[in-house]
Amino acid sequence: MKHIVVLAALAASLTSALPAWAASANASLPDKVRAANDRFRNVETAIKEGYSPIPCTSGIEGGAMGVHYVNPTLIGDEAIDIAKPEAVMYEPGADGKMRLVAVEYITTKGPANLGGQLFSFTNSPNRYGLPAFYELHVWAWKPNPKGAFADMNPNVSCEHAHEMAN
Repeated sequence: MKHIVVLAALAASLTSALPAWAASANASLPDKVRAANDRFRNVETAIKEGYSPIPCTSGIEGGAMGVHYVNPTLIGDEAIDIAKPEAVMYEPGADGKMRLVAVEYITTKGPANLGGQLFSFTNSPNRYGLPAFYELHVWAWKPNPKGAFADMNPNVSCEHAHEMAN
């Protein structure tokens, strides 16, 4: 009985030492992404960590991705780390505030996956000027009726993006 108590205490201490997203094996990938990246709710955190904004991206069939804050160092390293997305996506609000809606993982090595979810392939040439790459959007903060891993979200708008530039 004493051994069981000791093992239980050891397991509890090891679990508490893990990041929140790693400790929950049964959590969905969007839940793990949210736990690993919730610090980006404040856009200033993204800026401090080396992310820079590119214009708001909207779809021809409606919806948008929002404003991507991209970290070129992370794109260049080709590694996929759940806590270090290559892009952090925000929806600009009428009040001028940026609201975190999703993250994007990008790599040129593939086929790629994160937590068993396969990345989409984008060939070259492309509108980003990048070599062929694999990408995965994860809508962890704003529900997407097209799915948690779809590119565009019909519930996101670039309507107030012009107010950021002014």
